[in-house]
Amino acid sequence: MSNQITNDLMMIRPVAFRMNEQTAVNNYYQKNEADATSDQIQKEALDQFDQFVEVLRAEGVNVTVFDDTPDPATPDSIFPNNWISFHEDGKLRLYPMYAENRRVERREDIIDGLKQSFSIGEVVSFTQWEEKNAFLEGTGSLLLDRQNKIAYAAISERTMPEVLEDFCREAGYKPVKFHALQTVEGQRLPIYHTNVMMCLGEKFGLVCLDSIDDIDERTNLISELEDSGKEVIEITEEQKEQFAGNMLQVLGSNDQRLVVMSSAAYNSLNDEQKNKLSNHGKLVHSDIHTIEKLGGGSARCMMAEIFNPKK
Repeated sequence: MSNQITNDLMMIRPVAFRMNEQTAVNNYYQKNEADATSDQIQKEALDQFDQFVEVLRAEGVNVTVFDDTPDPATPDSIFPNNWISFHEDGKLRLYPMYAENRRVERREDIIDGLKQSFSIGEVVSFTQWEEKNAFLEGTGSLLLDRQNKIAYAAISERTMPEVLEDFCREAGYKPVKFHALQTVEGQRLPIYHTNVMMCLGEKFGLVCLDSIDDIDERTNLISELEDSGKEVIEITEEQKEQFAGNMLQVLGSNDQRLVVMSSAAYNSLNDEQKNKLSNHGKLVHSDIHTIEKLGGGSARCMMAEIFNPKK
């Protein structure tokens, strides 16, 4: 049976972090920092990134860090889980990205660097879908239940059914798709990534059920989670806005389970939710408010889990 969680993460250290105008068109979590200079923004993001890595390593997580490149400019490179996923059978999978300036985040030198420590076999690419303007942004779009071979996906401009079907056919997963919405200026619009409203651990599924307006889809999602042995932990739409859905269960030292999130997410949770989550691991958080505000992504987006066997 596949492992659901890993001790190995890949993270990308930013060199010119900023708000990406190409992703802001459908990521309603991004907010501009009008009074900060680009140097200030980059310094804050870098400090918060380094502190987050330190927090993870202090818990015994093995973090492989690559530096972003100044050219070409990749303002969202800090979120590598959208372009690559790693698998226990040694495969890598590469994904089609909505924003053109995010496609250059896919770097051969990173894959080559990882080959020094991990067994990497076949590289499976879905990037040809970009030519058809169809997208599936890695484990932002896909919440993979690796143990039960289920792929949960909230349909949006960045998570399209036809690419989901292609992934599931190739990887041998069953798709569970639904529509997750947020209120933007009075309208219910698609949430850009599944992992903003949902987190999947070994034995829990944390989810913002209120974002799924279709009752049948909501009921089906709960059934799939419960049938596969997951405790359903619910968060509110307000907590989702604080990135409480964007957490990740990882392994620390001595196989200790950790539930990793941002400080904003942690501070939004009530005691009952914290207690429920604590049954699944030590709650670990770090302050990444600049990255969240301008990037519109949070802790989970920054961590690409490596499942490939170590060399």
